[in-house]
This record gives sequence, structure tokens and C-alpha cells, in this order.
Amino acid sequence: MHDYTQITVIVALWCGFFALHSLTASLTLKHWVANHYAGIMPAYRLIFNGLSTLLLIPLLLLSYSWRSEPLWQWNPPLFWITSLISAITVIAFIISIRYYDMSEFFGTRQWRKKVDAVEDQENFVIGDFHRYVRHPWYSMGIILIWCRELDLIMLTNAIMITLYFIIGSRLEERKLVQYHGKIYHRYQQKVPGLMPRPWKFLTRLEADELIKEKM
Repeated sequence: MHDYTQITVIVALWCGFFALHSLTASLTLKHWVANHYAGIMPAYRLIFNGLSTLLLIPLLLLSYSWRSEPLWQWNPPLFWITSLISAITVIAFIISIRYYDMSEFFGTRQWRKKVDAVEDQENFVIGDFHRYVRHPWYSMGIILIWCRELDLIMLTNAIMITLYFIIGSRLEERKLVQYHGKIYHRYQQKVPGLMPRPWKFLTRLEADELIKEKM
């Protein structure tokens, strides 16, 4: 299959995945399900995560079956630098988990406690990484994606995922504004979305004050 045909297929699959993922994550669909099939709501997050995982499988299988020679190769110094950056990013991700309710994230808590609320139940929390970017997991994901030697298909994947992290973070913030109101607006004004800026961050004291105001 010609490279351009492969790229077209991969882009189409990503667009379909992103559209369905955004739709199922939207408050509009959640409200509709809550109004018509209320009994599903405690399992909604579990279904959402399971569906997202299943939809990723064809993309991953095709991407690896269409592997080719990397478009570039890091020389030894760059290889070790990018490997070190990746390792630090993975460690940072593991550390950041403590700021999230993972049972809420996976949906097991909602299922176990029969929570049928449409809105996410996590409180407004500003962890250490959230003082520098509003979406640290997306930022870490982008770093890990691009600190690699990429072939044509993986480059296409990297571009599509990066675009979705940018667009998806903005869609997510619409919900966060609805959940947290003016406090989140103030947080947005003080902290960048995905790319840290040395002059724009919250001190630990400022973060604590914001959280206290929300409480």
C-alpha cells in the first residue's frame, strides 16, 4: 500500500476516534443518557474507558504492521538526552498520579458506589505540576511522543495525538469551567495550558489560596 494511502487511513481512523471520544466525554451526551437510561450512569466511565481502549486497537495494529525505517535517527548524544528526558517524564507521571483519584478516573468508584451524577466527582486540586501547566498529563504525553525516532506512520500518529491533546484540553476546560466556575477562570489566567512559561506559574502559597477559596 502506498505511503499516502496509509497516512490517509491512519488520519481517518484518528479523526473517527477523536470525534467519538469527544462525543462520549461531552456533558451533552451524558445528560441525554442520564435522562433516558439513568441506570447506565454508574457504569458510564467504565464503558467510556473500555470503548476508547477497543477503538485504539485497530490504530495500534495498523501502525505497527505498517512500520518502516525511521525518518531520522538520533546521534549518540541526542539519543541519551532524549532517553533521559523520557525517563524523567515517566517518573514525573508516576509522581503526579497521587494528585488524581484513579478510581474516579477509571470509573470503578462510580460503579462501586452507584454514582449516577453526570458531573465528575473529583475536587479542584492543584498539584505540584498543575502549578506550571493546567494539563500536565497531556504535556507529558507530548514529550514522550516526540522524544522518539519516528517513521512516517508514527510521525502521523504523533501529529494527530498532539493536535487532539491541544483541542481536547480546550474541550475539557469547558467542562471544568462549568464545574468550578470563577476559580477555574482565575486559574486559567495564571497558569498556561500545555507549555510551561517561566514567568507564568503559581507559587505553592498561591495554589493553596485558590483551593481554599473553592472550598
